[in-house]
Amino acid sequence: MRRIISVSRRTDIPAFYGEWFMRRIQEGFAGVAAPYGGKRYLVSLAPQDVDCFVFWSKNFTPFVPHLDTLDRLGYRFYFNYTLTALPAVFETNVDEASALKTLRYLSDRYSPRHINWRFDPIVLSSITNEDFYLDAFEYLAAQLAGRVERCYFSFVTEYEKVKRNLLPLLTEKGIRLLQPHAEEKIALADRLAAIADRYGIRMYSCCGDSLLSDRIHKAHCIDGGIIEQLFFPQGFQYQEKPTRKGCGCTESIDIGTYDTCPHGCLYCYANANKAVARAAYQHHDPDSAFLGFDKSQSDAWVAEIQRNGPDGEADGPALF
Repeated sequence: MRRIISVSRRTDIPAFYGEWFMRRIQEGFAGVAAPYGGKRYLVSLAPQDVDCFVFWSKNFTPFVPHLDTLDRLGYRFYFNYTLTALPAVFETNVDEASALKTLRYLSDRYSPRHINWRFDPIVLSSITNEDFYLDAFEYLAAQLAGRVERCYFSFVTEYEKVKRNLLPLLTEKGIRLLQPHAEEKIALADRLAAIADRYGIRMYSCCGDSLLSDRIHKAHCIDGGIIEQLFFPQGFQYQEKPTRKGCGCTESIDIGTYDTCPHGCLYCYANANKAVARAAYQHHDPDSAFLGFDKSQSDAWVAEIQRNGPDGEADGPALF
């Protein structure tokens, strides 16, 4: 069955797990342990079974050496590339200069249409207020003019684990988080869109329909329409399958694992605990079919799933 493969909403595979991913390409499949419900299954990564990879990262620099192999094997893909210009107190392990340079390289190597620039999320605080964001966005938009066509953005969603991760800003750093009203968010979004318009960039709101306007469109981070434009001019069948309220994404399957990304971004919903995520990265086995799990456990799951027949699925206890 052909699929769109998300690589990955749950962790930064291009920045930290490129070797693992390429070994999965070599083996022809990846194992996935569903974060809710515990179902385990295998996802074919054979070229004939992949409509498109959608890569997500804050820094594709470590992944660039693998692109020649993916191109040679005939894979189709595009990039969700996050650049926020947030201070290091929010993003503790991001090389923004390297990331910006590599974004330009990818745009030149493929095309601006292959890149969704994600200015995401917007975290309003006593050190990142409206003026900060207007200046930061203007700087990045000027750097990326002609290199990107689209910018996706959202305001931070304060899930409970996000609130826990943000708490040290108050207790240790004395940074105060702001709670803007809906009208304030709309006003800031409109000002950002006006800047983007000057640089030939269209703005897209991710899971924020209240921000939509003549200048701000609904985001589809995984977008069957873009995939059709880039790779299937003869037509491409797809359907929307939202991942949360307001999401406009096309149906896909994600091969990542939560609590494995060592970027250390305080606002991230994919890590409940930064120390756990760092440890998972330090001890991960690139030969394991299931990202974030040791090879012996992974091999046992693969054997179990393969015994269950062509559907390649096995039910199990909740793993997260």
